[in-house]
Amino acid sequence: MNMLDDEDDQSFHATRDGYSHLSDVEWDAVERMGSTMGIHAVSVMLEALNRDAQHATIAKFIQNELDAEREKVALLHQQGSQQAELLREQGAQQFELLRQQQAAAGGSMHSRRPETLKIDISKYRLDDAIRARRIDDGEMQVAFAQSNLAERAKTWALGLNLHDPYAFG
Repeated sequence: MNMLDDEDDQSFHATRDGYSHLSDVEWDAVERMGSTMGIHAVSVMLEALNRDAQHATIAKFIQNELDAEREKVALLHQQGSQQAELLREQGAQQFELLRQQQAAAGGSMHSRRPETLKIDISKYRLDDAIRARRIDDGEMQVAFAQSNLAERAKTWALGLNLHDPYAFG
């Protein structure tokens, strides 16, 4: 690839073969310089400098590119760190808010008043009754009711059902 060929100007033809002392990395840098500063400016610079000065100039250009990329990476890293810290803070705030809402909503069962506990138990019983009404099969209704009974009542119902299979039906 001959990026530095100047077809309009017959006095200068910079080719890769004309600068065989430059490595492939240096030649790639020369092509990037040409796209940044202009092909004519780079060709004049290469023509005016000796080999050591060409190497030094290209090395300085590469170093400037590296420094610019490092600055970009450092800036992106800093922004990423700031975003991560912001997300941590938001998560901690949301956790604290949820903890406060939970504490305000009722706290533990031991700190509740007996009236609210009775209301909660009544809600569960009502939910069980509604679920039992939705069961179409009679035997399944009995089994559901027996499974929701407390300990002594469950023992009594199972015993009664064993002695009289038609006790609940």
